[in-house]
Amino acid sequence: MAEVSIVMATYNGAAYLEEQIESLFKNTYTDWILEVTDDGSTDKTLEILEKFQQRYPDKIIIYCNYEQLGATRNFLEAAVRAKGNYVMFCDQDDVWLPDKIEKTLAFMKEREKIAGNVPVAVFTDAKPVDAVLRTIHESFFAYNVLDVTKTDLPHLLIENKVIGCTTMVNRNLLNRITDFPNCARFHDWWVALIASVFGDLAYLDEVTMLYRQHGSNVVGSQSFFSYLIDRIKNIKVQRNALIKTEKQAWEFYEIYKKYILEEQAQILQDFAYIHGQNWIERRDRLFRHGFWKTGKARNIGVFFLI
Repeated sequence: MAEVSIVMATYNGAAYLEEQIESLFKNTYTDWILEVTDDGSTDKTLEILEKFQQRYPDKIIIYCNYEQLGATRNFLEAAVRAKGNYVMFCDQDDVWLPDKIEKTLAFMKEREKIAGNVPVAVFTDAKPVDAVLRTIHESFFAYNVLDVTKTDLPHLLIENKVIGCTTMVNRNLLNRITDFPNCARFHDWWVALIASVFGDLAYLDEVTMLYRQHGSNVVGSQSFFSYLIDRIKNIKVQRNALIKTEKQAWEFYEIYKKYILEEQAQILQDFAYIHGQNWIERRDRLFRHGFWKTGKARNIGVFFLI
């Protein structure tokens, strides 16, 4: 069996799917298998996948969900089912650079040597591009003004730092997914929390893929200025998003409370129940635990939304 499973979740992805799969086969590292799970596509996605499977029968496995799961659950179930020692998440519409697998796997093994026999997740930078692969910015994290150095539990509870399609996780991490969450915001956020709590979450400061931005992205990239304008115009939406993030923290606590440290349990509970407190206590928890996002502008928003 291949050392690396590339897990791709598809749903009506025919427009860019061929280009993405071709980029996988151009990678310098070749000991991988592509495990695709389709979530009920009605376009030519399955036709394209079957064409590639006929061409590369030993490299591609296709699963079809009996019911639509949505991207988060689809990715998590596919990752747990995957056969490789390491799993890379793969979107249906990007383009991987030729050394993406090689560099990511080498970094993963470096981190495992440092961290030991624990759950490890590693992620990299990506280059945002438009639908026809014209560069929008050289760096996803610079474009979105995100601080990838703060991946401790308090910072990670309130702000996801990870780009799922750049992420690799090891088998130790996958073994921690014993229950599939109902409130996880995104699959990459959930595995990042597992890595942060139980092991090692590490960032490789290199661009490994072209992150295509188009009208159908489930999650995409936007400039920091656009981010601020969007947040100001949609205060109610942002408050609801924060409440969903608190529910994610509570579910994480409920699933893993038998295995986490007392301090971690307190942080999770204090974040999950933050909206059940009065105005002063909510802000006290912000400062006491450091539930902050990246930058002053975002954190002014957090202060008033909480």
